[in-house]
Amino acid sequence: MNDLPQTESRNPKTASLDELGTAELVAILAREQSDAVAAVVAVTDRLAIAVDEIAMRLSSGARLHYVGAGSSGRLGFLDASEMPPTFGTDPTLVCAHIAGGRDALTHAIEGAEDDGDAGEREMREHVKSGDAVVGLSASGGAPFVVRAIEVAREIGAWTLGVANNPGTPLGGAADLSIVLQTGAEPLTGSTRLKAGTSQKILLNALSTATMVRLEKVYDNLMVDVVASNRKLRKRALRLVMELAPADEPEAARLLDAAGRRVKVAIVMGRRSVTVGEALTLLESHGGSLRRALT
Repeated sequence: MNDLPQTESRNPKTASLDELGTAELVAILAREQSDAVAAVVAVTDRLAIAVDEIAMRLSSGARLHYVGAGSSGRLGFLDASEMPPTFGTDPTLVCAHIAGGRDALTHAIEGAEDDGDAGEREMREHVKSGDAVVGLSASGGAPFVVRAIEVAREIGAWTLGVANNPGTPLGGAADLSIVLQTGAEPLTGSTRLKAGTSQKILLNALSTATMVRLEKVYDNLMVDVVASNRKLRKRALRLVMELAPADEPEAARLLDAAGRRVKVAIVMGRRSVTVGEALTLLESHGGSLRRALT
């Protein structure tokens, strides 16, 4: 079976997994995850290309789409769902598509990843020329994802294929291919483990770096955070206190006047301007807090 993809191969380091003591069992499962970090670090040059391509398109009004099946599809939904609260984005800016539809987020949908026609329909219904589409498939061969990327590219979107095996149909279908070399899984074929972890790390880096390029971050601070719960309201208050700068009562006043918009409150405090003037300053600098403050 030498022709098996690495994600389906046996891992000699985890032989006799079922015979290990619990401490040794959990230790080896945890240690194996280090391969996921190394796999992403090894492709940062290509990932940087993807970030610049995606940021350029989003800054022009296009959207970012994630397409996946199974664990990969769920990871796409997770990353997309975290963009609005973290970076204050419109919920439609980053969206996700999974083989089998939303029911597949919580249940395995038999045969969904093999339905290439469904992948085509999903793209034709949602993707426009100029968008960016990221296809995620550990095997690199899920027909739903491969066909989706082929069609997205045909429509005029820029496409990225992310797989955990080299020389895959997904890599060949996309404008840019990234291979995450995580090797054989500790539990043979269970790509929710190392392959899934590597894809989560890649998506974290890709979306965060893209939002930094879109100027939704000041220094290493989430200045576009949506203060939708107690923890985030406290974070917003601390941001205004630090960057306005202001004491706590004044920071609270600025935030209230700014409609809880952190960047607006900071500009008001730092530049001693009204809400309207702060908004104008931010808009004239493309939403960039750094440039609005200089």
